[in-house]
Amino acid sequence: MYRFLLTPRWLGITVFALLAIPFCIFMGSWQLSRFEARVATHRTDEHKPDPARQASAPLDSLLPVNLDTSGRQAGATGKYGEQFLVPDRVVDGKEGSYVLTLLRTDGGKALPVVRGWLPHGAKAPAAPKGDVKVTGSLQPSENSGTDGAYTGAGLPAGQIGVISAASLVNVVPYPVYDAWITLPRASPGLKPVPAAAPQNSGLDLQSFQNLGYTGEWFVFAGFVVFMWFRLARREAEALRDLELGITPEDVEPATAAVTAEAGVASSDAAATPEVSGRR
Repeated sequence: MYRFLLTPRWLGITVFALLAIPFCIFMGSWQLSRFEARVATHRTDEHKPDPARQASAPLDSLLPVNLDTSGRQAGATGKYGEQFLVPDRVVDGKEGSYVLTLLRTDGGKALPVVRGWLPHGAKAPAAPKGDVKVTGSLQPSENSGTDGAYTGAGLPAGQIGVISAASLVNVVPYPVYDAWITLPRASPGLKPVPAAAPQNSGLDLQSFQNLGYTGEWFVFAGFVVFMWFRLARREAEALRDLELGITPEDVEPATAAVTAEAGVASSDAAATPEVSGRR
């Protein structure tokens, strides 16, 4: 009865199922490993000292920015240069702009410094003149997935949508550090911008999305198994009916006849009280 499983069509269906099942299991296991890694990172971070409370270090010694150096106090010296606004940023529940000024270091490379947050309609204060020394929380370059990042076109001159070396090198004629700092004390008229937790660390919404994706991939694997057995059973039943001489054309007239007989019986039953009444 199950010789049909050796036909080319069913061999193709079986091969597809045999490939799909381990693929779904692999993807589910991978999503689970990402969730477990975030849980482990969260537990480790709970026992690590607060980066903001650690002693400041020279900027170059903390690069490139990673989970260990993000949030550390980084120091740099130089002169302030070009200034930009980073619009549509929220601080304390209010929307405004970051005031970002490039610090030209002695090596010629510029460090993006967020000097504070500015409410809409206010004028950004000018940066201090001459040589300055800054110390602030080190942050990795932003990307399209960062909250508030704007990657589209149409921003007016003097504004950037993403704080990153990739976006700044297009508007300034010198190299830019692939990092930025936010100052703990802002200039008059500005509010300090708090340092953000590094991405892909701790337990956040995305962590539990990984856990949800884990369940989805395992469900997909079970669904493939279920559908294979369901299709095989239906085909086996259809072949058995053909061996017994039952075809789909035979089933339809028989069903119609049963329905008609039931309708006649109902009509006779409804007419019986009327005949009794006339007698």
